[in-house]
Amino acid sequence: MTVTVAPTDAGELRSRFDAELTAFLDRQDPDWPDGAPRGVFTTLHRFVLAGGKRLRPLFCYWGWRAAGGPDSTPIVVAAAALELFHAFALIHDDILDGSDRRRGEPSVHRIFADLHTRSSWRGDPEAYGRNTALLCGDLCAAWSDQMFHECGLDAEAVHRGYAVFSLMRTEVIAGEYLDLVSGVGGGSVASALTVIRMKAARYTVTRPLQIGATLVGAPPGLVDALADFGDPLGDAFQLRDDVLGVFGDPAVTGKSILDDLREGKPTVMMALARDAADRAQSARLRELFGNPDLDAEGAAELRKIIEQTGARTKIEQMIQVRADAALAALARTVVTPESRAALTALAAQAIDRRR
Repeated sequence: MTVTVAPTDAGELRSRFDAELTAFLDRQDPDWPDGAPRGVFTTLHRFVLAGGKRLRPLFCYWGWRAAGGPDSTPIVVAAAALELFHAFALIHDDILDGSDRRRGEPSVHRIFADLHTRSSWRGDPEAYGRNTALLCGDLCAAWSDQMFHECGLDAEAVHRGYAVFSLMRTEVIAGEYLDLVSGVGGGSVASALTVIRMKAARYTVTRPLQIGATLVGAPPGLVDALADFGDPLGDAFQLRDDVLGVFGDPAVTGKSILDDLREGKPTVMMALARDAADRAQSARLRELFGNPDLDAEGAAELRKIIEQTGARTKIEQMIQVRADAALAALARTVVTPESRAALTALAAQAIDRRR
């Protein structure tokens, strides 16, 4: 194992993750099949490396360090592999949600749909965009698996970490399905909380932490303690994400504030608004929320109802309660001082953010 002496602050770590992702993608270039159009490869290369908070690699890295692992190139590579899986999840999620923007740029399915239109090809541009993006997402998932296994750690360590990695993948897909089910059902607060725990919270914080710790060979007690920290923090992260999806600044978030409202995304915040709405507000929620033709004026009315019902205030309270629970769990957990400081800073970054 090659031990490095590079700084371990978040900005430096992000640069190291990106360097490893760039190197991995560059190694795939010569193996791209002859005769296959390069549009998929170049689009994915740009999508993976363009922006992103790199939270999942950061939590994986600090899960490793929390368990006593040294700063080294293999853990940076293993952690960076999670960003490729994240790319898969984002691409597929944008298809399911019908989101045309991601990180301030056209989403992958929109890129290929627009290419089809510009090229005047036969068939349906939207279907071409969706189908090509599905393949792009599948390729990112395969690359993530490859990068993780080629990280440079010994086979036994990789096998341990991969067990948690596999669990994470299953949870994300099951959570995505639950999201679809919730969208056609009643959309209760309880069901929305279940969705965010499976689809986002554990995938963003808990499982990356546990992957890093398990790669070291951490004892079960520490792996469980990291979940006590990660689960409430991941919930708070996603609750903040849902708030930003409706009240955020698109110039900062890189996504439209209309998407979630037009889709009728079954968030905790919207479930709370429905539960607290009076008769007139309920009628307007039914008319506006989930309307694919919702305009800026309608969205403004929806935001006003969310505020008036107290749903936004309650969400902020829920975020704070979960953040406090996460930090309390971290305080009880025996980890290295450096990792404790880093995880505390990451917790603040995950919750107090504008994108």
